[in-house]
Amino acid sequence: MITLYGYPRTRSLRVSWLLEELGLEWQYHLIDFAKGEHKSADYLAICPQGKVPALKDDETTLTESAAICLYLAEKYGKHWLPKPATPQAAKQLEWVSFIITELEQPLWSMGKHRFALPKQIRLPEMISVAKWEFKKAAQTAEKWLPDTEFLAGQFPSVADILLTHTLNWAVKFDQKLPPRLETYRQHMSRRPALLRALNQEQQALADNTQR
Repeated sequence: MITLYGYPRTRSLRVSWLLEELGLEWQYHLIDFAKGEHKSADYLAICPQGKVPALKDDETTLTESAAICLYLAEKYGKHWLPKPATPQAAKQLEWVSFIITELEQPLWSMGKHRFALPKQIRLPEMISVAKWEFKKAAQTAEKWLPDTEFLAGQFPSVADILLTHTLNWAVKFDQKLPPRLETYRQHMSRRPALLRALNQEQQALADNTQR
């Protein structure tokens, strides 16, 4: 059985979304940050960083959302990966690297200096720097966005999930997206598997609240 450790609307949503796209059987294990469950010995044995997501698949344990998604696609849904050593595969690798290192990074900087870091080391000045960095990265993504429906050809890939989740994160942080990027975000966000994943996460949170 596949077990996903996560919390609603964090990076774990990338994984739950892909699990739903692949039609796999899986269970959601909520890690309640408010209760300090991310610092428990049991969870730190799974993810020493105390972050989400983490995934257990039989004997395999993985952290890092992009790595988890690529693993799941390679094992269970190769149709979510372009054929190896093709221009489409190269393009997906480029997108995955860009999303994780350039587009997401300033958003996480905003989050860290708004709420994630200890108050004594937050720097309000970093918010404006991060906004500038994100705007620059979003302009690059706008230029790269292909005329095809998806990033790496005629079919959705892991890169599409990573990009859409990151863009939704940006909108939540009140960042304005370039027009084509916004159209792409809205289109991808209507996929039924994403809505099912959101419902699963919210249900897990509701069940945990009632305990």
